[in-house]
Amino acid sequence: MVAVSKLQYPDTLDEMMAHLRAKLPPDTDSDLIRLRADVALEVNLLKRKRNAIILGHNYMAPSLYHSVPDYTGDSLGLSRIAASSDADVIVFAGVRFMAETAKILNPGRKVLLPSAKGGCSLAEAITAQDVRELRSRFPGAPVVSYVNTYAEVKAETDICCTSSNAAAVVSHLRREGHDRIIFLPDEYLGRNVAAETGMDVLLADKDAPGGEALASTASPTLIVWHGRCEVHDKFTTEDIDRVREQYPGVFVLAHPECSPEVVAASDYSGSTTAMIRRVREIDADHYLLLTECSMGDNIAAENPGKEMVRLCSLRCPHMQEVTLDETMAALELDQYEVDVPAQVADRARASLQRMIEIG
Repeated sequence: MVAVSKLQYPDTLDEMMAHLRAKLPPDTDSDLIRLRADVALEVNLLKRKRNAIILGHNYMAPSLYHSVPDYTGDSLGLSRIAASSDADVIVFAGVRFMAETAKILNPGRKVLLPSAKGGCSLAEAITAQDVRELRSRFPGAPVVSYVNTYAEVKAETDICCTSSNAAAVVSHLRREGHDRIIFLPDEYLGRNVAAETGMDVLLADKDAPGGEALASTASPTLIVWHGRCEVHDKFTTEDIDRVREQYPGVFVLAHPECSPEVVAASDYSGSTTAMIRRVREIDADHYLLLTECSMGDNIAAENPGKEMVRLCSLRCPHMQEVTLDETMAALELDQYEVDVPAQVADRARASLQRMIEIG
Protein backbone atom coordinates (compact mmCIF):
# COMPACT_ATOMS: atom_id res chain seq x y z
CA MET A 1 0.00 0.00 0.00
CA VAL A 2 1.03 3.61 -0.54
CA ALA A 3 2.30 5.24 2.65
CA VAL A 4 0.41 8.53 2.32
CA SER A 5 -2.62 9.91 4.13
CA LYS A 6 -5.96 10.44 2.46
CA LEU A 7 -6.96 14.09 2.54
CA GLN A 8 -10.10 15.22 4.35
CA TYR A 9 -12.23 18.32 3.72
CA PRO A 10 -15.00 20.27 5.52
CA ASP A 11 -18.54 19.11 4.85
CA THR A 12 -20.48 22.33 5.43
CA LEU A 13 -20.58 25.39 3.19
CA ASP A 14 -19.32 27.83 5.82
CA GLU A 15 -16.45 25.55 6.78
CA MET A 16 -15.48 24.91 3.15
CA MET A 17 -15.57 28.64 2.43
CA ALA A 18 -13.29 29.31 5.40
CA HIS A 19 -10.97 26.52 4.26
CA LEU A 20 -10.72 27.90 0.72
CA ARG A 21 -10.37 31.48 1.93
CA ALA A 22 -7.24 30.38 3.83
CA LYS A 23 -5.81 28.57 0.79
CA LEU A 24 -6.65 30.81 -2.19
CA PRO A 25 -4.79 34.03 -3.05
CA PRO A 26 -5.89 36.82 -0.68
CA ASP A 27 -7.48 38.92 -3.44
CA THR A 28 -9.89 36.13 -4.46
CA ASP A 29 -13.48 37.42 -4.69
CA SER A 30 -15.78 36.25 -1.87
CA ASP A 31 -18.60 35.37 -4.25
CA LEU A 32 -16.20 33.20 -6.25
CA ILE A 33 -15.08 31.44 -3.07
CA ARG A 34 -18.72 30.69 -2.25
CA LEU A 35 -19.32 29.27 -5.74
CA ARG A 36 -16.19 27.13 -5.61
CA ALA A 37 -17.01 25.89 -2.11
CA ASP A 38 -20.52 24.92 -3.17
CA VAL A 39 -19.25 22.91 -6.14
CA ALA A 40 -16.54 21.29 -4.03
CA LEU A 41 -19.12 20.04 -1.53
CA GLU A 42 -21.13 18.50 -4.37
CA VAL A 43 -18.04 16.81 -5.81
CA ASN A 44 -17.04 15.35 -2.45
CA LEU A 45 -20.56 14.04 -1.85
CA LEU A 46 -20.70 12.51 -5.32
CA LYS A 47 -17.35 10.77 -5.06
CA ARG A 48 -18.43 9.10 -1.82
CA LYS A 49 -21.63 7.88 -3.42
CA ARG A 50 -19.70 6.41 -6.34
CA ASN A 51 -16.81 4.98 -4.31
CA ALA A 52 -14.47 7.19 -6.33
CA ILE A 53 -11.11 8.74 -5.54
CA ILE A 54 -9.71 11.91 -7.05
CA LEU A 55 -5.99 12.18 -7.73
CA GLY A 56 -4.78 15.79 -8.02
CA HIS A 57 -1.48 16.67 -9.65
CA ASN A 58 0.58 19.43 -8.04
CA TYR A 59 -0.13 21.66 -11.06
CA MET A 60 -3.87 21.85 -10.44
CA ALA A 61 -5.52 25.25 -9.96
CA PRO A 62 -5.74 26.16 -6.24
CA SER A 63 -9.55 26.04 -5.99
CA LEU A 64 -9.48 22.39 -7.11
CA TYR A 65 -6.18 21.37 -5.50
CA HIS A 66 -7.31 22.43 -2.01
CA SER A 67 -10.89 21.16 -2.08
CA VAL A 68 -11.52 17.73 -3.62
CA PRO A 69 -8.46 15.50 -4.30
CA ASP A 70 -8.11 12.51 -2.02
CA TYR A 71 -4.41 12.51 -2.81
CA THR A 72 -2.11 15.15 -4.28
CA GLY A 73 1.41 14.70 -5.59
CA ASP A 74 3.69 14.27 -8.57
CA SER A 75 3.45 11.68 -11.32
CA LEU A 76 5.39 8.98 -9.47
CA GLY A 77 3.48 9.30 -6.21
CA LEU A 78 0.10 9.37 -7.93
CA SER A 79 1.07 6.40 -10.13
CA ARG A 80 1.70 4.35 -7.01
CA ILE A 81 -1.65 5.35 -5.56
CA ALA A 82 -3.43 4.52 -8.81
CA ALA A 83 -1.81 1.09 -8.88
CA SER A 84 -2.98 0.20 -5.37
CA SER A 85 -6.43 1.81 -5.33
CA ASP A 86 -9.53 -0.31 -4.73
CA ALA A 87 -11.95 2.50 -5.64
CA ASP A 88 -14.54 1.76 -8.30
CA VAL A 89 -13.71 5.02 -10.12
CA ILE A 90 -10.44 6.95 -10.38
CA VAL A 91 -10.76 10.59 -11.42
CA PHE A 92 -7.36 11.91 -12.45
CA ALA A 93 -7.20 15.69 -12.15
CA GLY A 94 -4.31 16.08 -14.54
CA VAL A 95 -3.70 15.46 -18.23
CA ARG A 96 -4.31 12.48 -20.49
CA PHE A 97 -0.99 10.67 -20.13
CA MET A 98 -1.53 10.62 -16.35
CA ALA A 99 -5.02 9.17 -16.67
CA GLU A 100 -3.71 6.59 -19.15
CA THR A 101 -1.05 5.61 -16.61
CA ALA A 102 -3.71 5.11 -13.94
CA LYS A 103 -5.72 2.89 -16.31
CA ILE A 104 -2.69 0.86 -17.32
CA LEU A 105 -1.72 0.22 -13.70
CA ASN A 106 -5.26 -0.54 -12.54
CA PRO A 107 -7.12 -1.87 -15.61
CA GLY A 108 -10.12 -3.11 -13.63
CA ARG A 109 -11.09 0.42 -12.54
CA LYS A 110 -12.96 3.07 -14.45
CA VAL A 111 -10.68 6.08 -15.05
CA LEU A 112 -12.12 9.51 -15.83
CA LEU A 113 -10.25 12.59 -17.07
CA PRO A 114 -11.91 15.96 -16.32
CA SER A 115 -10.76 17.40 -19.66
CA ALA A 116 -11.82 16.79 -23.25
CA LYS A 117 -8.24 16.66 -24.53
CA GLY A 118 -5.77 16.83 -21.65
CA GLY A 119 -2.81 17.42 -23.94
CA CYS A 120 0.88 17.85 -23.12
CA SER A 121 3.62 19.31 -25.30
CA LEU A 122 6.07 16.65 -24.17
CA ALA A 123 3.71 13.73 -24.75
CA GLU A 124 2.91 15.07 -28.21
CA ALA A 125 6.61 15.47 -29.06
CA ILE A 126 7.18 11.77 -29.79
CA THR A 127 5.32 8.81 -31.28
CA ALA A 128 5.63 5.05 -31.05
CA GLN A 129 7.06 5.04 -34.58
CA ASP A 130 9.77 7.49 -33.47
CA VAL A 131 10.78 5.05 -30.74
CA ARG A 132 10.95 2.13 -33.16
CA GLU A 133 13.17 4.17 -35.47
CA LEU A 134 15.45 5.10 -32.58
CA ARG A 135 15.81 1.44 -31.65
CA SER A 136 16.80 0.71 -35.24
CA ARG A 137 19.41 3.50 -35.26
CA PHE A 138 20.85 2.56 -31.86
CA PRO A 139 20.51 -1.23 -31.55
CA GLY A 140 20.94 -2.60 -28.06
CA ALA A 141 20.40 0.75 -26.32
CA PRO A 142 17.61 0.50 -23.73
CA VAL A 143 14.83 3.08 -23.97
CA VAL A 144 13.89 5.23 -20.98
CA SER A 145 10.67 7.17 -21.46
CA TYR A 146 9.60 10.02 -19.23
CA VAL A 147 6.16 9.27 -17.83
CA ASN A 148 4.98 12.37 -19.77
CA THR A 149 4.31 10.18 -22.82
CA TYR A 150 1.27 8.46 -24.24
CA ALA A 151 0.55 4.76 -23.76
CA GLU A 152 1.73 3.78 -27.26
CA VAL A 153 5.18 5.18 -26.49
CA LYS A 154 5.34 3.49 -23.09
CA ALA A 155 4.55 0.21 -24.86
CA GLU A 156 7.76 0.61 -26.93
CA THR A 157 9.79 1.45 -23.82
CA ASP A 158 12.01 -0.62 -21.54
CA ILE A 159 11.49 1.48 -18.43
CA CYS A 160 9.66 4.70 -17.60
CA CYS A 161 10.81 7.43 -15.24
CA THR A 162 9.55 10.62 -13.64
CA SER A 163 11.52 13.76 -12.88
CA SER A 164 11.97 12.48 -9.33
CA ASN A 165 13.65 9.20 -10.29
CA ALA A 166 15.07 9.81 -13.79
CA ALA A 167 18.68 9.86 -12.60
CA ALA A 168 18.09 6.73 -10.50
CA VAL A 169 16.64 4.90 -13.51
CA VAL A 170 19.57 5.85 -15.73
CA SER A 171 22.06 4.91 -13.01
CA HIS A 172 20.30 1.56 -12.61
CA LEU A 173 20.76 0.84 -16.32
CA ARG A 174 24.40 1.89 -16.11
CA ARG A 175 24.94 -0.63 -13.33
CA GLU A 176 23.41 -3.27 -15.57
CA GLY A 177 26.20 -2.53 -18.06
CA HIS A 178 24.51 -0.14 -20.52
CA ASP A 179 26.70 2.71 -21.73
CA ARG A 180 24.30 3.84 -24.49
CA ILE A 181 20.84 4.75 -23.24
CA ILE A 182 17.99 6.38 -25.18
CA PHE A 183 16.13 8.99 -23.11
CA LEU A 184 12.93 10.60 -24.32
CA PRO A 185 11.13 12.85 -24.98
CA ASP A 186 12.40 15.77 -22.84
CA GLU A 187 15.69 17.19 -24.09
CA TYR A 188 16.28 19.37 -21.03
CA LEU A 189 15.50 16.67 -18.48
CA GLY A 190 17.78 14.35 -20.46
CA ARG A 191 20.63 16.87 -20.46
CA ASN A 192 20.19 17.48 -16.73
CA VAL A 193 20.19 13.75 -16.00
CA ALA A 194 23.31 13.29 -18.14
CA ALA A 195 25.09 15.99 -16.13
CA GLU A 196 24.02 14.35 -12.87
CA THR A 197 25.12 10.87 -13.94
CA GLY A 198 28.35 11.87 -15.72
CA MET A 199 27.32 11.00 -19.28
CA ASP A 200 27.85 12.64 -22.64
CA VAL A 201 24.79 13.79 -24.58
CA LEU A 202 23.82 13.03 -28.16
CA LEU A 203 20.76 14.83 -29.49
CA ALA A 204 18.96 12.25 -31.63
CA ASP A 205 18.08 14.50 -34.56
CA LYS A 206 18.30 13.43 -38.19
CA ASP A 207 21.90 14.63 -38.51
CA ALA A 208 23.18 12.76 -35.46
CA PRO A 209 25.45 9.73 -35.93
CA GLY A 210 23.91 6.31 -35.43
CA GLY A 211 24.83 3.34 -33.32
CA GLU A 212 27.90 2.34 -35.31
CA ALA A 213 29.53 5.74 -34.85
CA LEU A 214 28.72 5.72 -31.14
CA ALA A 215 30.24 2.27 -30.73
CA SER A 216 33.64 3.71 -31.59
CA THR A 217 33.58 6.11 -28.60
CA ALA A 218 34.41 5.18 -25.03
CA SER A 219 32.25 7.72 -23.23
CA PRO A 220 28.88 6.67 -21.75
CA THR A 221 26.24 8.51 -23.77
CA LEU A 222 22.65 9.50 -23.16
CA ILE A 223 20.81 9.75 -26.48
CA VAL A 224 18.15 12.40 -25.94
CA TRP A 225 15.07 13.38 -27.92
CA HIS A 226 14.22 17.01 -28.77
CA GLY A 227 10.93 17.48 -26.91
CA ARG A 228 10.50 20.39 -24.52
CA CYS A 229 7.85 21.48 -22.03
CA GLU A 230 6.16 24.58 -23.41
CA VAL A 231 6.10 26.12 -19.92
CA HIS A 232 9.54 25.29 -18.51
CA ASP A 233 11.23 26.16 -21.81
CA LYS A 234 10.35 29.84 -21.21
CA PHE A 235 12.36 30.33 -18.01
CA THR A 236 15.77 31.96 -18.53
CA THR A 237 18.91 32.72 -16.56
CA GLU A 238 18.04 36.40 -17.03
CA ASP A 239 14.93 35.77 -14.93
CA ILE A 240 17.12 34.44 -12.14
CA ASP A 241 19.66 37.29 -12.41
CA ARG A 242 16.90 39.89 -12.23
CA VAL A 243 15.35 38.34 -9.14
CA ARG A 244 18.70 37.88 -7.38
CA GLU A 245 19.44 41.57 -7.97
CA GLN A 246 16.13 42.62 -6.42
CA TYR A 247 16.11 40.03 -3.61
CA PRO A 248 19.63 39.26 -2.39
CA GLY A 249 19.72 35.86 -0.73
CA VAL A 250 16.65 34.56 -2.58
CA PHE A 251 16.53 30.76 -2.82
CA VAL A 252 15.84 29.63 -6.39
CA LEU A 253 14.18 26.28 -7.15
CA ALA A 254 13.91 25.01 -10.73
CA HIS A 255 12.12 22.00 -12.15
CA PRO A 256 14.50 19.72 -14.13
CA GLU A 257 12.40 20.30 -17.27
CA CYS A 258 14.05 23.74 -17.31
CA SER A 259 17.17 24.21 -19.44
CA PRO A 260 20.51 23.03 -18.03
CA GLU A 261 21.62 26.68 -17.86
CA VAL A 262 18.63 27.58 -15.67
CA VAL A 263 19.13 24.50 -13.47
CA ALA A 264 22.83 25.34 -13.04
CA ALA A 265 21.99 28.94 -12.05
CA SER A 266 19.46 27.77 -9.45
CA ASP A 267 20.05 26.70 -5.86
CA TYR A 268 17.98 23.52 -6.12
CA SER A 269 16.36 21.39 -8.80
CA GLY A 270 13.88 18.61 -8.24
CA SER A 271 10.47 17.17 -8.96
CA THR A 272 7.34 19.00 -7.91
CA THR A 273 7.11 16.99 -4.68
CA ALA A 274 10.81 17.51 -3.97
CA MET A 275 10.40 21.28 -4.45
CA ILE A 276 7.43 21.33 -2.08
CA ARG A 277 9.53 19.53 0.53
CA ARG A 278 12.52 21.83 -0.01
CA VAL A 279 10.45 25.01 0.42
CA ARG A 280 9.34 23.72 3.82
CA GLU A 281 12.99 23.27 4.82
CA ILE A 282 14.62 26.50 3.63
CA ASP A 283 15.19 29.43 5.97
CA ALA A 284 15.68 32.10 3.28
CA ASP A 285 13.56 35.26 3.44
CA HIS A 286 12.39 34.78 -0.16
CA TYR A 287 12.15 31.90 -2.58
CA LEU A 288 11.55 31.71 -6.33
CA LEU A 289 9.88 28.76 -8.06
CA LEU A 290 10.61 28.13 -11.72
CA THR A 291 7.78 25.79 -12.63
CA GLU A 292 4.09 25.88 -13.53
CA CYS A 293 2.52 28.76 -11.64
CA SER A 294 -0.56 27.09 -10.19
CA MET A 295 1.86 25.01 -8.16
CA GLY A 296 3.45 28.23 -6.95
CA ASP A 297 0.08 29.36 -5.62
CA ASN A 298 -0.43 26.00 -3.93
CA ILE A 299 2.98 26.05 -2.27
CA ALA A 300 2.52 29.64 -1.12
CA ALA A 301 -0.78 28.67 0.53
CA GLU A 302 0.89 25.86 2.43
CA ASN A 303 3.85 28.02 3.55
CA PRO A 304 2.27 31.27 4.74
CA GLY A 305 5.30 32.21 6.83
CA LYS A 306 7.61 32.31 3.78
CA GLU A 307 7.53 34.84 0.98
CA MET A 308 7.46 33.60 -2.60
CA VAL A 309 8.73 35.98 -5.27
CA ARG A 310 5.80 36.21 -7.68
CA LEU A 311 7.74 36.36 -10.91
CA CYS A 312 5.77 33.57 -12.50
CA SER A 313 2.95 34.15 -14.96
CA LEU A 314 3.35 30.88 -16.86
CA ARG A 315 0.53 28.37 -16.55
CA CYS A 316 0.13 25.11 -18.43
CA PRO A 317 -2.85 25.63 -20.76
CA HIS A 318 -3.64 21.90 -20.64
CA MET A 319 -3.65 21.66 -16.85
CA GLN A 320 -5.87 24.75 -16.70
CA GLU A 321 -8.59 22.86 -18.62
CA VAL A 322 -9.15 20.74 -15.51
CA THR A 323 -11.62 22.57 -13.25
CA LEU A 324 -13.98 21.84 -10.39
CA ASP A 325 -16.92 22.00 -12.79
CA GLU A 326 -15.31 19.53 -15.18
CA THR A 327 -14.48 17.24 -12.26
CA MET A 328 -18.13 17.24 -11.18
CA ALA A 329 -19.26 16.60 -14.76
CA ALA A 330 -16.87 13.66 -15.00
CA LEU A 331 -18.43 12.05 -11.94
CA GLU A 332 -22.02 12.87 -12.91
CA LEU A 333 -21.80 11.78 -16.55
CA ASP A 334 -18.86 9.36 -16.68
CA GLN A 335 -17.47 12.03 -18.97
CA TYR A 336 -14.17 11.53 -20.80
CA GLU A 337 -13.51 7.97 -19.74
CA VAL A 338 -9.97 6.90 -20.56
CA ASP A 339 -9.26 3.45 -21.93
CA VAL A 340 -6.12 1.81 -23.30
CA PRO A 341 -6.23 -1.20 -25.66
CA ALA A 342 -5.13 -4.37 -23.86
CA GLN A 343 -2.29 -5.12 -26.27
CA VAL A 344 -0.85 -1.66 -25.64
CA ALA A 345 -1.58 -1.59 -21.91
CA ASP A 346 0.08 -4.94 -21.22
CA ARG A 347 3.37 -3.81 -22.78
CA ALA A 348 3.24 -0.34 -21.23
CA ARG A 349 2.51 -1.79 -17.80
CA ALA A 350 5.85 -3.58 -17.71
CA SER A 351 7.79 -0.35 -18.25
CA LEU A 352 5.75 1.46 -15.59
CA GLN A 353 6.13 -1.34 -13.05
CA ARG A 354 9.91 -1.28 -13.50
CA MET A 355 9.80 2.45 -12.78
CA ILE A 356 7.79 1.93 -9.60
CA GLU A 357 10.10 -0.84 -8.43
CA ILE A 358 13.14 1.41 -8.75
CA GLY A 359 11.29 4.21 -6.93
